[in-house]
Amino acid sequence: MPKKRSGGGLSPTQQAAKFLGVSVLAGAVLAGIALPAVGALGLAAKGSVESFDELPANMKTPPLSQRTTILDADGGQIATVYSRDRTVVPLKDISPYMQKAIVAIEDSRFYQHGAVDLKGVLRALNKNAQTGGVSEGASTLTQQYVKNVFVEEAGNDPTKVAQATQQTIGRKIRELKYAIQVEEELGKKKILENYLNITFFGQQAYGVEAAAQRYFSESAEDLSLEQAALLAGIVQSPSRYDPVNDEAEATKRRNTVLQRMAATGDISRAQAADAMKAPLGLKVSKPKNGCITAVKGAGFFCDYVREVFLTDPVFGKTKEQRAKIWNQGGLTIRTTMDPQSQNAAQRSIKDHVYKSDEVATAASIVQPGTGKILAMGQSRPYGFKKNETQINLSVDQSMGGGMGYQPGSTFKPIVAAAALEDGMPANKVYPSPYRMAYPSPVSACDGKRWVNDPNSPAKLQNENSSEVGPYDMREATAKSVNTYYVQMISDIGICPVTTMAKKMGVVRADGDKMPQVPSIALGTQEMSPLTMANAYATFASRGMYCTPIAIESVNRRIGDKTTSLEVPKSTCSRAMSENTADTINALLKGVVEDGTGKKAGLGSRPSAGKTGTTDERYAAWFVGYTPNMAGAVWVGDPAHKRKMVGITIGGRPYGKVFGGEVPGPIWGDMMSGALEGKPVENFNSVHIPDSKPRDRGDGDGDRGRDDGGNGDDGGDDGFIGGLVGGNNGGGGDEPTPSFSIPEGFIRGQGNGGGNGNGGRFG
Repeated sequence: MPKKRSGGGLSPTQQAAKFLGVSVLAGAVLAGIALPAVGALGLAAKGSVESFDELPANMKTPPLSQRTTILDADGGQIATVYSRDRTVVPLKDISPYMQKAIVAIEDSRFYQHGAVDLKGVLRALNKNAQTGGVSEGASTLTQQYVKNVFVEEAGNDPTKVAQATQQTIGRKIRELKYAIQVEEELGKKKILENYLNITFFGQQAYGVEAAAQRYFSESAEDLSLEQAALLAGIVQSPSRYDPVNDEAEATKRRNTVLQRMAATGDISRAQAADAMKAPLGLKVSKPKNGCITAVKGAGFFCDYVREVFLTDPVFGKTKEQRAKIWNQGGLTIRTTMDPQSQNAAQRSIKDHVYKSDEVATAASIVQPGTGKILAMGQSRPYGFKKNETQINLSVDQSMGGGMGYQPGSTFKPIVAAAALEDGMPANKVYPSPYRMAYPSPVSACDGKRWVNDPNSPAKLQNENSSEVGPYDMREATAKSVNTYYVQMISDIGICPVTTMAKKMGVVRADGDKMPQVPSIALGTQEMSPLTMANAYATFASRGMYCTPIAIESVNRRIGDKTTSLEVPKSTCSRAMSENTADTINALLKGVVEDGTGKKAGLGSRPSAGKTGTTDERYAAWFVGYTPNMAGAVWVGDPAHKRKMVGITIGGRPYGKVFGGEVPGPIWGDMMSGALEGKPVENFNSVHIPDSKPRDRGDGDGDRGRDDGGNGDDGGDDGFIGGLVGGNNGGGGDEPTPSFSIPEGFIRGQGNGGGNGNGGRFG
């Protein structure tokens, strides 16, 4: 394939066919036959090319595929991606030695002839007749350029590439016709510039700038005589004259170019002799293509940017149009990624979870009020080796992620927001027993009702037996009391909760609809970290939800022109009243001040958040925020096979993993680093009336003791937030499940887990 792209290095059979075409053309031209007529005959005979009179509109300045550069918010480079590594440069930025070398070896009479070199054709005819073979061709530099344009337009489609390079009279005549027009409209210097930018130099380098960087790690304008001669020699056959793999053959070819330059008078024979003695002097730079090369651990953020470009209609109405623009490249994409936040996220992840651990972690940070994604990282790096992955654990399946993870009790604030919007007072008290059957019936959307099976009712319980109400909303949220929140959703109905979730952008990671079942109050539906971070940003921005965005601007370069492309904009809408959001903020401040999230606290900087630990400890979460930043941290097994019991994470053993103990500190360190030097902002204060105080023991749901620990961050929720099983909290005895679950109440676990499609409607 490289031989075809370079326009040289053909086999004897191919050379013979090529020369036959040249001979026929020469005969046609010398005989004075009108080109259109010859073209019509040739095309009709072969039936393999377009109408002779059709000229691609972009022949003057073909849309050369180039590298795309992805930048962070400060303009620092994250990665370069390309289908073809090319950087287009003007002729003035190409070494004069390079210009002379390519002309000398490919078309020494370039400045003396037109589109076709009749003298060259006759010379080739004579020489090949004398040798009895095909030792010399007669294509001009302009004809080679036209051929490369057709190859470029063919892209990576092998069928189209074959059509663009096929040895037929029809293609030769079409090539010649275009070459004549190009000569008339562009002129020699522009043709030379275009040729040097389009041609293939091997080693994945297209164009002279990429070639100079690949072989010598310097720019095209700084190429020396011997370097230029080497590159010019490669063009005829990039595989045969590859200096990386065959230094001897490449040296011979370079010296041939130097001799030719001396023969044409471009350099003296003494200069040629000195240059021929010089070593090749390679300083090879390896190709750096794709998100796998991203800095700051931003490979997955880079991949997310690519997914946004390929899926958002703002970049093209169809996926084919978007893919074409992306593959053509030449884009400079400035993203929303904040380097300070990204560094802080990756540093915290590295400190707490090793890539070789049995479980992984993923984290995202979002800016409230704008939807800007500031950071995205995970413990298993972007790659193809052991303990690496190409799955972005932070995002939904449609954007390159997995099927998501149950958020557990981090979903409870959404239920609380729906209840407050429905008019429930913030000091609402529920009996909240340790164990209870799901209330029934519970209203759902469209007039439906969820009904618990009276013969085998589904039950749930709190984390430990000391958690016995009554509780008000503040204490129930701080302690993550399951029975309180199930009574709450039973009171207001399921539909207000799913409606609120939708307003906050909370959707299942696999794209399925949220089921109308009361167990969603306990976080049974699989979400992604980005979804949860952006949902909590709604609380931080006092009730305004903004769709997440990753791209600030896109500039596209085609030829000498640079244009700005339209980019997706964040759409903000009010999800809840300011008072509701302020109340949630007050409730969640209690979680980090005196609840399950103490270890995630940010010291004197006001923060709020919620812990979550899901079914049988397959996943643990902390989602929290300040007024100017929101972040989510998930820890678990992406395959949903390893329970986090008796496990070592980041070199530290854990009897049982809780949201406040592993994700919480990751979140705290991440946000501390991301917010360093940023203004300290306060939440808008709101008064929540106290309910009647009541003395209870030290057991508190999310704060049960961990195998005799200090009691500050015990089990969050047990299986589905206490629906089944539970943890031995310090304030009570180990709960013994004694209940049954009706068939279909909970959806079985798959690769990504997932509960909650069950129950029945009456």
